Amino acid sequence: MLIKALILGLVEGLTEFLPISSTGHLILVGDLLNFNDERGKAFEVIIQFGAILAVCWEYRQRLKDSLTGFRTSAKSRRFVLNVIAACIPALALGFLFAKHIKAVLFSPVPVALALIGGGLIIFWVEKNQSKREQLGQSDSTRIQSVDDLTLFDAFKIGLAQCAALIPGTSRSGATIIGGMVFGLPRSVATEFSFFLAIPVISAATAYELLKLVTSTSSSGISSMDFLPTLAIGFIAAFLSAFFCIRWLIHYVAHHNFIIFAWYRIIFGLLVLFTSYTGLVAWTS
Repeated sequence: MLIKALILGLVEGLTEFLPISSTGHLILVGDLLNFNDERGKAFEVIIQFGAILAVCWEYRQRLKDSLTGFRTSAKSRRFVLNVIAACIPALALGFLFAKHIKAVLFSPVPVALALIGGGLIIFWVEKNQSKREQLGQSDSTRIQSVDDLTLFDAFKIGLAQCAALIPGTSRSGATIIGGMVFGLPRSVATEFSFFLAIPVISAATAYELLKLVTSTSSSGISSMDFLPTLAIGFIAAFLSAFFCIRWLIHYVAHHNFIIFAWYRIIFGLLVLFTSYTGLVAWTS
């Protein structure tokens, strides 16, 4: 069990902030490892908080300044309110429909289809982004950093984030690509995506942790017995996410997301192929 936790923790940390869907990868890898029961699903959500702590550590000074300066600094207030405004749509829809989405879409084939569809969207958005930059129509002159976002900019990105409720879509992908659709520079959309992850995933983690503590597993394993497994996954997610964040910040300064579009499509097609041919007995 601990080896499975380590593998899933590494998968979570390496995929959480890339536009390739950490939830989708956890569903697929969890299925391969036969760790896809209710406790496994709760584990996948909870270890995401390890990746979130990596963001908090990377941007610890920015977060501290924003919280301590909320009353005295207009810049800090605007940043905090923008994050709140962008999180409201996803939190509201998640509260209303998360249970139904889990029941219908949390399985390998729907994830594969979402991976492919998301890859095609990335191709389309990157093509349009290049055209806008060539024609000088990008908002990059208006928006140079996260601090330049208006409340309306943030809310639009929050609406795009709602697409991530579909597993395989990617929360970071939805916010980054959504931001680019609305004219944001790639680097600003990526950084804002980091900050949006903090309240959204924290809320999901708290909800799943509460369910884990208050419910009784069908296997009879207590929550305390499950703590070492959670700890291994949590630490692995934190460390791998920390290095991935550092790499992604550097990457987006010089590259587009086409490579991730190819990865999503090829990986999604591979899952569909193995499902159709029976090479892998994916859970239906």
